[in-house]
Amino acid sequence: MKKTILVTGGAGFIGSALIRFLINETEHTVINFDKLTYAGNLESLDSVSNSERYHFVQADICDALAVKEAFDTFQPDYVMHLAAESHVDRSIDGPGEFIKTNVIGTYELLEAARAYYLSLDSDKQATFKFHHISTDEVYGDLGETGLFTEETAYEPSSPYSASKASSDHLVRAWHRTYGLPVVLTNCSNNYGPYHFPEKLIPLVILNALDGRDLPIYGDGKQVRDWLFVEDHARALFKVVSEGKIGETYNIGGFNEKQNIEVVNTICEHLNTLVAEKPNGISDFKELITFVKDRPGHDVRYAIDASKINTELGWHPEETFDSGILKTVKWYLENLNWCQRVQDGSYQRERLGQ
Repeated sequence: MKKTILVTGGAGFIGSALIRFLINETEHTVINFDKLTYAGNLESLDSVSNSERYHFVQADICDALAVKEAFDTFQPDYVMHLAAESHVDRSIDGPGEFIKTNVIGTYELLEAARAYYLSLDSDKQATFKFHHISTDEVYGDLGETGLFTEETAYEPSSPYSASKASSDHLVRAWHRTYGLPVVLTNCSNNYGPYHFPEKLIPLVILNALDGRDLPIYGDGKQVRDWLFVEDHARALFKVVSEGKIGETYNIGGFNEKQNIEVVNTICEHLNTLVAEKPNGISDFKELITFVKDRPGHDVRYAIDASKINTELGWHPEETFDSGILKTVKWYLENLNWCQRVQDGSYQRERLGQ
């Protein structure tokens, strides 16, 4: 049955991948509710923006009236909440925006969803879902062994992860206290096309092409589980459409890599794909520079995604090797997008010192 899906933060990296999937691969109607901060870019949705099933609302999730109006106007069957401030280094420099958007914004959205849910007839209530999309960073530092599961205790380290942990707790509280039908997901590090250039992978690609230093925090041995964003989009739809009310699903790529491994792999692909290297270098790895680690930097994250695999039948289609090659090629073919998305507020400088 065709659904109407309200996606918050749909102009962001993961949100835009989700919307492209929903428009291209399903029959559902999508409302993109996005404030268009520095990390939101409607160019990421050019390929689907002319669809009659796509609607855009420019507004802030902290604006209770705008949120209520979106519910009243579009009558969504599902809410998929991705709107968030998401960059750890920025949260260190300025935590206030993270508390406002990730905590207060989620509260406003929950309250609007609760009022809307109570106004629905019993048939529509039976299918309504509020899907909160979060991060594995809420679990904190994993240590050298083991995996994050859905039962792992929360121990956030940064203002960003603390704000996301807060929003997770609010969503669960609105389910337990008010009966709002919710599902939650916590994902590992995403990568792929249309990623804002402050994040590690696009930053390394673009800096390398300019012959600039490739900054690696500390010794570069921090471990992350890498998830191709299009695999994540499929997983999110699986959860909102088939997930059990009240449950949490961890989404990971089964791809643990040290940061230095990721950077070396990117350099190797660029060495093959780029004929003319900048500044007279012969190997992009010559640009790797180790810099002082960020404060409170977690050493290792790794997700156990067996629950979503077993219960919902989802698994990633991309390996890290296939996904990173696709990603490098996409950036090489879309350098104009990269230039336009960097509007002057971010010039690939170091943040979060």
